[in-house]
Amino acid sequence: MKNFSCTSAVLLLFFFASCNSSPKVVESEPVADQGGSAISQVLPGVQTAPAENHKVVAEEALNTERYTYLKVNENGEHFWIAIPKTPVEIGATYYYQGGLMKKNFQSREFNRVFETLYLVSTISSQAPGSAGSAVDQALSATQNGEAVVPPKEVKAAAGAIKIAELVGNLKKYEGKLVKITGKCVKVNPMIMGRNWVHLQDGSAKNFDLTVTTTEQIELGSIVTLEGTIALNKDFGAGYKYEVIMESATLK
Repeated sequence: MKNFSCTSAVLLLFFFASCNSSPKVVESEPVADQGGSAISQVLPGVQTAPAENHKVVAEEALNTERYTYLKVNENGEHFWIAIPKTPVEIGATYYYQGGLMKKNFQSREFNRVFETLYLVSTISSQAPGSAGSAVDQALSATQNGEAVVPPKEVKAAAGAIKIAELVGNLKKYEGKLVKITGKCVKVNPMIMGRNWVHLQDGSAKNFDLTVTTTEQIELGSIVTLEGTIALNKDFGAGYKYEVIMESATLK
């Protein structure tokens, strides 16, 4: 494998790593998959700053609840990468950028040690500059392809605020636990280990409040969700949210 570059304190698939601005391969100490762990709690969607493009052919896939080990072939070189859980087709060609190298990565789930494993934020079936990654496509799609009519008005539950109140006072609610009642107009299930729910309540025209949650929310349903408000949240791959509610639960 050729050298990769990264920005300092980049949050990648399984761990925090920091490096200087010059290109280098990052080799870490041996680490174990604890079977439930920090691996599943870290955001895998953040991409490294300028990095080498790779074109690989999938040869073998090992899936866990939240991520996929993928054995690939790049110009005759065979190696393993780890990505957020993604359906892959054996024999198909995929593309990715960058990556961080781990040595002697122990997977207890599969009872094996990967001598060398590259941590990769996402793969795409499209070449760079074309249609986009699997994560891009999933976040752009609506569950079942259904269209939901936005609500004219949704009555807020006790203690809930209107979306218009939230977007009109973002700094006031930043980092705060907030309750919102709205109609689910879009759902993207289990991307990066969470469901992406879009709520509207009629108070802010057609503004969608994006909510991440592990709750199962039915498309078109009226729900009350409570979560923490984050501002200017960047998940990489071009997905940056001025406001988003995170780790929400049903109320």
